[in-house]
Amino acid sequence: MVSHLFLRSHGFQQKQKLSPISIPDSVFYTVLGSLRTLCSYSQCDDPLTSSSLSSSSSSSSATQSFVRTICALVCESYYQHTHVRQPPPKLNLNVNIDSLTREQAVTIVASLADEAGSMVALSFFYWAVGYAKFRHFMRLYIVCVMSLIANNNLERAHEVMECMVRSFAEIGRFKEAADMVIEMQNQSLLLSTRILNCVLGIACRMCLAEYAESMFEEMIGRILEADRWLGQMLENGFVVDNATSTLIISTFCKNGFTNRALWFFNRMIEMGWKPNMINFTTLIHGLCKRGSIKQAFDMLEEMVRKGWKPNVYTHTALIDGLCKKGWTEKAFRLFLKLVRSDNYKPNVHTYTAMISGYCKEDKMNRAEMLLNRMKEQGLVPNTNTYTTLIDGHCKAGNFERAFELMDLMGSEGFSPNICTYNAMIDGLCKKGRVPEAYKLIKKVFHYGLQADEVTYTILIFEHCKEGDTNRALVFLSKMVKVGLRPDIHSYTTLIASFCRQKRMKESERLFEEAIKHGLVPTKETYTSMICGYCRDGNMTLALKFFQRMSDHGCSPDSVTYCAIISGLCKENRLDEACRLYNTMIDKGLSPCEVTRLTLAYEYCKKDDSFTAMSILERLERKHWIRTVNTLVRKLCNEKKVGMATLFLNKLADKDRNVDRVTLAAFTTACYESNKYALVSDLSQRISKGIG
Repeated sequence: MVSHLFLRSHGFQQKQKLSPISIPDSVFYTVLGSLRTLCSYSQCDDPLTSSSLSSSSSSSSATQSFVRTICALVCESYYQHTHVRQPPPKLNLNVNIDSLTREQAVTIVASLADEAGSMVALSFFYWAVGYAKFRHFMRLYIVCVMSLIANNNLERAHEVMECMVRSFAEIGRFKEAADMVIEMQNQSLLLSTRILNCVLGIACRMCLAEYAESMFEEMIGRILEADRWLGQMLENGFVVDNATSTLIISTFCKNGFTNRALWFFNRMIEMGWKPNMINFTTLIHGLCKRGSIKQAFDMLEEMVRKGWKPNVYTHTALIDGLCKKGWTEKAFRLFLKLVRSDNYKPNVHTYTAMISGYCKEDKMNRAEMLLNRMKEQGLVPNTNTYTTLIDGHCKAGNFERAFELMDLMGSEGFSPNICTYNAMIDGLCKKGRVPEAYKLIKKVFHYGLQADEVTYTILIFEHCKEGDTNRALVFLSKMVKVGLRPDIHSYTTLIASFCRQKRMKESERLFEEAIKHGLVPTKETYTSMICGYCRDGNMTLALKFFQRMSDHGCSPDSVTYCAIISGLCKENRLDEACRLYNTMIDKGLSPCEVTRLTLAYEYCKKDDSFTAMSILERLERKHWIRTVNTLVRKLCNEKKVGMATLFLNKLADKDRNVDRVTLAAFTTACYESNKYALVSDLSQRISKGIG
């Protein structure tokens, strides 16, 4: 999945911008003038020549200036073709393509979409993918799509996705691109008929009939079923009123089918249905629940445009969603808006959502302040409010205050429920106070409460953490006997524990058992299995499970990729490892230091320094320097002084302050190998200020 962290790392600001089509020409040239000013043309006569770029490559400010310069040139070229609207005009940029890096291209697309609008960004995007250097760089497509989604230009976003599928099909990476199309549904990009036809058409032309069939089922099977169901209702004279529509939308959202809820919502509007405030609020709540905050606020704007004013329930859903994302300060600003409102005031649920946000950030003083504030407003905290606070204090290790709050609940007429006790039990276990946790469990039974799925999952996790899988299995068995159904997280905890112990037969049994019970494996479930097989040296099954991830809508993360890459390196399957490494970086995932060092070193062992260097060149500067330092020391330790010299000279070019430990290791290796001249040459470079 394309996470929000990935977007923020590229400077995305999710705010809606007007398309250039609707902006007057006077505003166009105001934007262009601002960009020109930022570029500071006076600093160099020709900022786009390769010589000027090479002289400023060590300065991040020069790189930013270069990016801004290209942004200005794109705008200038675009506005010379203001009469061309469909498609985006062909740019005439006097830019040395070798001087423009892939990372700079990504930044330019995001910046243009944010500052100048979708069409200007698209014009640069199509110019860039006209070159082989960028045509098969997946991250450029992803960032462009996300920028267009942020600008609410979904039609053009679909267009870019279609371009990506066609481009990657040219080089045999069609499945990878098609999987990304599916993944973009989680980023609020509903699949269109056009992109569906494109994907299925290419799959059929490539004789991937089985894959095309599974893609078809994944993309539209359920929607067609719902469409038929709705059509039959209408044909039989049923009238779907607001109450029924709200129930349908709410059910979809509650079960995690928010895309289906959106489809139904839009389908009903096409048929003349007019949604009310409750319908909008229900859908906003569903979007917030799945973390689609930007889309939820877009729905809020649509609601206001339709003449409906958001009430306290609408705001509470948004506040809760923002808090769950970790954007507590944004949530608090919205909370203050409610406080100052003459029409609506925060209710118990609103306060509880804000308290939960502060508890997640370990800001317990603010959470306690809100508790006192709500009491001053005449609102009575409910069991959920107290449980949220107790959970926060337990995670912070403040059990004294947590027990005080439990007593306070009793004095105010509220009895702690099993969720309250689960918070206490979980906190005690995480702080190593397991005997106290068991005493509390006995108290739970004494009060007549029954342990639920969460209670058993906490105990399973605790025993797995200690490596006592037998005891954990006992709790799983007890859970089933009392009529409780273990969820996928319970199974994943056990699977991960067995995998760490290299007991893959037990892991496989639990994995298949979970599927048999109708549970859907998560990314963490698959990653645990893959890591286990890699530890066990069984790369055949590791790769099989890696490929199976898409069957359950899971996308591998950096941990998954790194495990597979390390496993392939151990088996000397470097070409496969390198392909996965490049795929990983194209998707915006960052390899860990062990992975990037291992892969580069394995190529060095084969005397292929060129490939090792190209692998490292894709890293950020900070990661590059750190990895090369470690690699040089490792090569020196293995007496590969010649190859260490290549990397050390490259390091001296990029980092003026070469690490002393690295220099010492290199010097020692040279002396031991009687290669004194190498030390002398490096010393001269450093003394001249080159290193």
